[in-house]
Amino acid sequence: MPNAKLKNQLHLHFLVFIAGFTAILGEFITISAIPLVWFRMVMASILMLAYVKIAKVKLSIPPKSILKLSVAGVIIALHWITFFAAIDASNISITLAMFSTGVFFASFIEPIVYKRSIIWYEIVFGIMVIIGVFIITQSEFKYIIGIVLGISSAFLSSLFAVLNGSFLKQHTATVISFYEFLSGVLFISVYLFFFGPGFSADFFKLSVQDFGYLFILASVCTAYAFIASVYVMKHISPYTVVLTYNLEPIYGILMAFLLFPEKEKMTSNFYYGALVIIATVMLNGLVKNIRTLK
Repeated sequence: MPNAKLKNQLHLHFLVFIAGFTAILGEFITISAIPLVWFRMVMASILMLAYVKIAKVKLSIPPKSILKLSVAGVIIALHWITFFAAIDASNISITLAMFSTGVFFASFIEPIVYKRSIIWYEIVFGIMVIIGVFIITQSEFKYIIGIVLGISSAFLSSLFAVLNGSFLKQHTATVISFYEFLSGVLFISVYLFFFGPGFSADFFKLSVQDFGYLFILASVCTAYAFIASVYVMKHISPYTVVLTYNLEPIYGILMAFLLFPEKEKMTSNFYYGALVIIATVMLNGLVKNIRTLK
């Protein structure tokens, strides 16, 4: 049992590393946020459909469940759109730092969805993460649009993670992911058709480089990571998942600094804020382990 728990924790951290790399790919890809997310979800849906056929996964679920998963699909689409738009409006460091605020939102959303009382230490840890984010970004408010988009993305991500935790009681990770991606594609398609540029020939003109990065984004960072993260939530609470994902800024910003040193310059404030975030993640794991042993 302890080995299984450790395995799931290590798997979760690997997924967090992949999530950090997602921001790097967002910087490399030249198309804007909405088309980027549309291509990402289309490719991921196709890959998942192939997996469903090979693994012979049954996709038949009640219409009411499809509706719930569709709502979640719209939420994750909006999360990704605001995430990549935040990178465009600021940089990877600001976006990933703002993404850490998700734990603050999760501390309120999870009790509402699961109908449980708010746990005091979750609020404390959430506030600690907010302090860490403030330390990192206190001198970067020139990126106000990116900051707002990043915080919006964090809220949507937390809402999505908590909802997915409740869906796992009825459906498998593959079924959940498949319907959510399809609904996300439909949602963005409707938006593009009625309010955006539509689907002109230029829309589908991708450079070889963009196509390659998008495929990595759709396969490794989406199809695999998505199903795996939903599976991990069977063994780890949604709040802990969201809190652990606060290591994403650390992984992502370090990678960004190595790849884009001229654009991603970290000050001492970053290290102070990162220390607060990492300490919060460690404290959360320690407290939850102690409560589990009691």
